[in-house]
Amino acid sequence: MTLELYRETLATPIGKLILLTDAQAQVRAVDWWDYDERLRRLLDRQYRKGGWMMTEARAESAALRALRGYFAGDLGALDEVAVVTAGSPFQQSVWHALRAIPAGQAWSYGRLAEHLGCAGSARAVGSANGANPVSLILPCHRVIGANGHLTGYAGGIERKRWLLEHEGVLPRPLCGHSNVGRRLAEALDNG
Repeated sequence: MTLELYRETLATPIGKLILLTDAQAQVRAVDWWDYDERLRRLLDRQYRKGGWMMTEARAESAALRALRGYFAGDLGALDEVAVVTAGSPFQQSVWHALRAIPAGQAWSYGRLAEHLGCAGSARAVGSANGANPVSLILPCHRVIGANGHLTGYAGGIERKRWLLEHEGVLPRPLCGHSNVGRRLAEALDNG
């Protein structure tokens, strides 16, 4: 049986998003337009090559409205969006745990591993985090290095920085670049 996915797009301040939902309006994937190939590879891994098809959505989904709300400043808009993933049990546990990180906070990979009861598994958590098919809604951008530095984000570090600034983890710079690592370390101490 082929999983039918309904595609919607959303223009955001940091690029166009692709949103894929199923017939029950549950989110199956969210990724950036310029990472479409990565999205397709993730879908092939989760649902097998040829096990899914994409068609244009006929109506706007609640998930798209929630994403629009998030970018308009409602940081809690994504909290209740229904998500279905098809990763391994460990990946799914990591992806589910991402929702425990509130907007306005950033956790290290180690802290996320501890939250999962797998202290010392920061690398495995990082690997699962990097395979997250539902970015933003499962907020993988809120996970940073133990030293407070921005590390891996499938949509690019600049997008991760913008998202963390949008959520108030990082102050928005008035001009130029600022010391992101120092600010994230301070955010970790306060979170």
